[in-house]
Amino acid sequence: MGYLYIALTIACTAYGQLIMKHEMNLVYESLKHYPTVEFYIRFLLRPFVISGFAAAGFASLFWIAALSKFELSYAYPFMSLSFVCVVLLSILVFGESLNVFKMLGVASICVGLVFLGLGAR
Repeated sequence: MGYLYIALTIACTAYGQLIMKHEMNLVYESLKHYPTVEFYIRFLLRPFVISGFAAAGFASLFWIAALSKFELSYAYPFMSLSFVCVVLLSILVFGESLNVFKMLGVASICVGLVFLGLGAR
């Protein structure tokens, strides 16, 4: 069950980041100059933005549940998988570029997790 909590934490975190980027892409083009207080209020009241904040709240709850199952030093490195998910999904969803440095970064995170997992035994 602990791994499910970690996976849900990562999923909620990645969703929140992706939805914020999506929503900002939608409204940013309409800006003629620097954002105003009114802009931020309108932005924060958009339904998908609210869902992104809700996802962050759920991620926190799932994280608390995960910490009840694992030692912090074991569970915390898994949070780096949210970086991997966001990089890969931003390439798929937003058509962002993939280059050798991003591939090396993602690979480094994954290799690091393998080493941390082996060290936890």
